[in-house]
Amino acid sequence: MKKRISQRDLAKILGVNVSTVSRALKGLDGVSLALKQKILKLAEENGYRPNPLAMSLRYGKTRTIGVIVPDMSFSHFSHIVKSIEAEARKAGYMCIVTDSNERYKGEVACVELLEDLHVDGIIMCLSQETVDFAHLEQLKETHIPVVLFDRIADINLSSVTINDIATAYEMTLHLIDGGARRIAFLGGPNQMKQTADRKHGYITALRERGIPIRRELVKCGVATINSGLKDTLDLLDMTEPPDAILATHGLLAASAFQTVRSRGLRMPEDISLAGYMSEWVSDMYYPRVTFVKQNLKEIGRKAFRLLYDQMEGDTLVKHLTVDAHMEMRESSLKVT
Repeated sequence: MKKRISQRDLAKILGVNVSTVSRALKGLDGVSLALKQKILKLAEENGYRPNPLAMSLRYGKTRTIGVIVPDMSFSHFSHIVKSIEAEARKAGYMCIVTDSNERYKGEVACVELLEDLHVDGIIMCLSQETVDFAHLEQLKETHIPVVLFDRIADINLSSVTINDIATAYEMTLHLIDGGARRIAFLGGPNQMKQTADRKHGYITALRERGIPIRRELVKCGVATINSGLKDTLDLLDMTEPPDAILATHGLLAASAFQTVRSRGLRMPEDISLAGYMSEWVSDMYYPRVTFVKQNLKEIGRKAFRLLYDQMEGDTLVKHLTVDAHMEMRESSLKVT
């Protein structure tokens, strides 16, 4: 196997100082044109590539960032990560992607791993279990830039989210305008700001239209397929079941759809459904599900730009919102 050539090797072959080779490769002054061309030609012929470890030791940067997601198998997160990686690559950074598996302990382990790898910054989405933010405070104390996306914490860190309150409000009004009066709410854990914001939009719409808020129609907890199935079954078994469901997580929307169909109910004739899910997932169902369309590429792009600015010295905490909007589909469009 051919040995990877170093700047020291190039200098030895040409009989010059390592500093001369370094300056030539960086395009700096102080090296004659003839010698510079000779160094560059030799470097190209031998497949020279800079040593990132040596560069990190010299300049105090690894040119890597860490990304922590709750579940990489969920297409929502994989699309955002793809956008982050594309932006990072343009800026000369490499991404190290880790998965917390929706566990607080997993999230802490990911943070510790990325710290050990000396990443220059971290972009992360919190797990559904996370209520203790000591690991985030530690990152602040060690001056590692952090940007949160989607699920954010009540902590002084920059973030990128969608307009959660407005989209939940918009979808609830849409369901009301379709004739629904007993609208169920399927949400994630109550401690998550994302859940709280979407619930706020739901409640605001009900109050605005003079519809009573019924606690028994609100189901919040860790969002999984199984929890969504159980909660939807409980709702459908009520003496007065809901005539519409607002599901605020992709897994909850999918399980609600499956449960409604298993009961032989028709959408939207018997019950309407709207949820937060990907467009391609909505289009796989029949009827197609009314959903909130999110610009995942823009979420990833803004998250990286925020982190990049921090890595370049910007200390201002910023909270950015990426506009999302409802896309009406057949699961909630009643023919009048």
